Parts: sequence; structure tokens; C-alpha cells
Amino acid sequence: MEVHDRIGPGRESPGIPEEYADEAGLICEASQRIRTARTRGELGLILAHEVQQYSLFDLQIIGGRLYNEIEKLPSPYREAIRPYFHKQLFGAHHELLSFHRRGAFDRMNTPLADPETFLKFCDMLPEGCFAWDDASERNPYFRNPKNRLFYYLIAAFSMFVLGEPGHPVGMPFPGGFKVEQRGRDYYCLIRDKEKELVHSICNFCPAKQSEES
Repeated sequence: MEVHDRIGPGRESPGIPEEYADEAGLICEASQRIRTARTRGELGLILAHEVQQYSLFDLQIIGGRLYNEIEKLPSPYREAIRPYFHKQLFGAHHELLSFHRRGAFDRMNTPLADPETFLKFCDMLPEGCFAWDDASERNPYFRNPKNRLFYYLIAAFSMFVLGEPGHPVGMPFPGGFKVEQRGRDYYCLIRDKEKELVHSICNFCPAKQSEES
């Protein structure tokens, strides 16, 4: 059985399982709170508040799912990418809360670098949390929409607060390609190749498209 409540501005859900009806409303509310941010510090504070709603048990579930999905990858790619997945999610999670605890966000008064892209990300977020058949992310897929939201919250911190790629520098992709940093700029070969995948964080990433070598 499915419900068809609105989960975003002007959007109808593609069919949300009834068991996740409550999550649909909460995710939409979180998206609305996030989109009110105008500075990096404001966004950081909102994101810190959102991720603090996740209990230790929630994080253990996310970590366990991450481990299981990584184990399904072929070796040696599995071993190469494992630390980057952990850095992408839990390394950034730790950094977000560390910034919050020491009051760093209170000093971040600079406006968001790309408000238009940021608002498009906020519009995508509710629908992306329920994209069951979405294979767009270079991150193990989280079926539970609450876990999926965690992934997007952490990506928002990396991309819009820190101004860094959604996928960590050095993260390998199939084919031997990696996210690169050159001076203050970031480059990724797959940056513009994910455009047809509307829920991919690559569409909102500050990294520039690199040329194939």
C-alpha cells in the first residue's frame, strides 16, 4: 500500500510506502529549514541540529549498512574505496559536530557561494530521499529514507559549508579516475556525466569537470 502525499514544493511523491509516511513529512520540514540558510554559518548550524537528531543506534545502523554494501564490491576496488566512504559520511559527520561544538559556525558570515544551486539541492532533497530505484550515488544505497537524508545532510555540509566536493579528494571511481584538488579548485571526471541522474549529489558539487586523460 502506498501514500501519495506532497513531499516537496509542487511535487507529488512517486509512491511512498505507507510505513514511511511520517518520514515524508519530517524530511520535507527538514528541507524547508535548510533552505532558509543564507550564510555558511547559518547552514552549518541548521545541519548540525538536523544530524543531532540521529541517535547512536541510528548511526550504528547506517554504519552497518555501509559496511555490508562495501563488502559487496569487487576486490581490490573494495579495499581502495572503503576509507573514502567512511571519510565521506562519518569523517564529515565528526567534523560538522566539531565545528558546532567550538562555535565555528558563529564566525562564518560569508554568504553561500552559489545560492541558486543550493536551493535546487533543497528542492531535490525530499524526493531524493524516496528515490528507491535511483542508482545515481557513488555511495552505498540506503533504502530507509531517514538514512538517505543523513547522506544528503552530510553532503550539504561538505559542498555548501566547506565548499568541498561531495566525494572526498582522492576517492577512486571505476576506471581508475579520482577526485582531484589543484590549488584551491577541485576536479572530477564524472562531474557532468551524472546530470541525467537528478538525485545525484554530483549535480550540486562545487568540483569542476576534469578532462579525460
